[in-house]
Amino acid sequence: MHSVIARRLFVSSPPTPSAPHADIRALYIDHHAWLLDWLRKRLRHGDNAADLAQDTFVHILGKPQRLQELRQPRAWLSTVAHGLLVDRVRRQRVERAYLQAIAHLPEAGVPSPESQLILLETLVRVDALLDGLRPKVRMAFLMSRLEGLSYKDIAERLAISLSSVEKYMATAIRHCYLAQR
Repeated sequence: MHSVIARRLFVSSPPTPSAPHADIRALYIDHHAWLLDWLRKRLRHGDNAADLAQDTFVHILGKPQRLQELRQPRAWLSTVAHGLLVDRVRRQRVERAYLQAIAHLPEAGVPSPESQLILLETLVRVDALLDGLRPKVRMAFLMSRLEGLSYKDIAERLAISLSSVEKYMATAIRHCYLAQR
């Protein structure tokens, strides 16, 4: 089904295609089969490869201006697809951890499906935002912001000095600030 939708989006001719849409259409026609093959070699399931190939072109629809400066379309497509794959794996990892955490809650304490979705999306964004931090820096930040621990308590739990916690927090906050710019 996804490939049918993708073909309608990218292959069927619009009455008067704008230049960016014509560029995307040409990119799809020229490289979709290659991208799908590239993804199948890297993924275990062909359905996942087809979904990811479609997601790659849908993502590109949101950035048509990049097509004007494109010199190596296959390198760009594989970079976009790899980034989307990393995002998907991150989301699955966070989702599994979240579902395990709420599985232990009494039924009355389980958030509504809408709240679960909002919380899960927030957790995925936070996880992506903290990506690249050293493990202890990340842990100190999460202990402070999610668990509400004081710097002194964090220092004791991580067996580090109070000044190290302060440095870790400054590093994490700076990292988050720069990542959002």
